[in-house]
Amino acid sequence: MSELNFVQARQNMIEQQIRPWNVLDQRVLDVIGRLPREAFVPEQFRDLAYADTNIELGHGQVMMTPMVEARILQAARADADDKVLEIGTGSGYFTALLASMGGHVYSVEIIPELQKEAEGRLTGQDITNITLEEGDGSSGWDRYAPYDVIVVTGSLPVLPESFQQSLAPDGRLVAIVGDSPAMEARLVTRSGDGSDFSDEYLFTTEVPPLINAPQPQRFVF
Repeated sequence: MSELNFVQARQNMIEQQIRPWNVLDQRVLDVIGRLPREAFVPEQFRDLAYADTNIELGHGQVMMTPMVEARILQAARADADDKVLEIGTGSGYFTALLASMGGHVYSVEIIPELQKEAEGRLTGQDITNITLEEGDGSSGWDRYAPYDVIVVTGSLPVLPESFQQSLAPDGRLVAIVGDSPAMEARLVTRSGDGSDFSDEYLFTTEVPPLINAPQPQRFVF
């Protein structure tokens, strides 16, 4: 596919997939419209960069569909002075989206090969307001807390309380919680005084679980 065709495919994705799925925040649409998703897709799948499908990254990991990415980005509401935590760098594409809207993004990836590939892609797009770290963020990443925004890009059977405790006042956490096939994207918001949390259902989806994701307690009879 030519560069011109990629540009057209990106616009088609916005108009035919993303906007009809209640993504109406113009900042989100503008960022997605500018960022070349094909630059973050494994070479053999570049022609699928704007398709409504999960794209394999290897190591059992996938890129989320464009619609899910857009809805999560809209819910997170990252602003230019926000400190953002991303658990699961993956291809680096969602990292780039967050960095295009937020102040600084700390992104944690447990698979060294994916972390290295994402670093190269982000460097190639001249995205510098990021810190990439290799490690296990399945139960949180307190190193730079508190965060204004936290996004978990793999699913969690249960949502560890450590994530919401890492939020700054008025901070937002977006995570996909549950087991297949009943996973829910949820938005947790901390109150302005830091004393309380609200929990909002966003939509139903399905993505692979985070490696080492904490498991719920099971009763044994």
